[in-house]
Amino acid sequence: MDPTIVLCDEKTVDQTDQVEILEAAGATLETLDKKTEAAVEAAVSGADGIIVDAATPVTRRVIERTDTLEVVGRAGIGVDNIDVEAAVNNDITVVNVPDYSLEEVSTHAFALLLACNRGISQYNRAVKSGTWDWKAGRPLHRLSSGTLGLVGFGGIARRLAAKLRTFGVDVIATDPYVDASMMRDYGVGKVSFDELLERVEYLSIHVPLYDETRHMFSVDEFERLPESAIVINTSRGPVIDEPALVAALESSEIARAGLDVLESEPPAPDNPLLERDDVVVTPHTAWYSRASRRDLSEGVARAVAAVLRGDPNHSVVDPETPWI
Repeated sequence: MDPTIVLCDEKTVDQTDQVEILEAAGATLETLDKKTEAAVEAAVSGADGIIVDAATPVTRRVIERTDTLEVVGRAGIGVDNIDVEAAVNNDITVVNVPDYSLEEVSTHAFALLLACNRGISQYNRAVKSGTWDWKAGRPLHRLSSGTLGLVGFGGIARRLAAKLRTFGVDVIATDPYVDASMMRDYGVGKVSFDELLERVEYLSIHVPLYDETRHMFSVDEFERLPESAIVINTSRGPVIDEPALVAALESSEIARAGLDVLESEPPAPDNPLLERDDVVVTPHTAWYSRASRRDLSEGVARAVAAVLRGDPNHSVVDPETPWI
């Protein structure tokens, strides 16, 4: 009997290359528009696989109420919306596409850093409101005079480190799952989390969302950063305690923030971060380019098809190495 795959990812569901790959594997395709636990539970009843995005909950309840599901394909990198442990315990394979947007996200993080470092948001708003004044964005600091700390040293952070080297920026990183020798290969020094907070002017966050990383940056962490610090987040919104971030900006404990992700997406209209000149916000788009979207749709389809064929697959998610 042909396998049934449920598609629930708006980034890839309309991609003909994904459809062709799955149909070539003999799969029958169904689509799911609703992204609620109940809808997902109903959709996977009788299905062999499902492809989901970050907003689709594949919870323990969903997993334990199906006896046909073999594979969950995450169209992306982060798997915080999937109960991976429950899946493994129920012989369901979880796959993702860990390398499809390394170039895009690392470039986007760099772009946010440059925008904050050069006061682009302040100058843009000032000029558009009729003010032509070099002082509108001050104080600014020379990029190469500061140290950047990477929190997490997976593929995206490594690509960002390579880009930063050409700008003369000193880079350090903290990651319990990566050896110092690998960091040295990228010209990066390994330090503890506490030491990183004490040494950096720029901070770029590259960790997945787990219990240990939720609100990893809150009141204490912002207080320990210098007043000139710039915080960049292209990972997951809840890694940052947003009220604590707002308070740190209001009290000048840090200087600026560049955010591609927020605790609630899309944000409420009254989210105070949206009104601040010292914050640059983009709509969780760091992953996107035309090439990355194509690579994503093809990559997740190939990974899911490989699992259904019983082939070994390099993109199987390992719950024991969550930061990689």
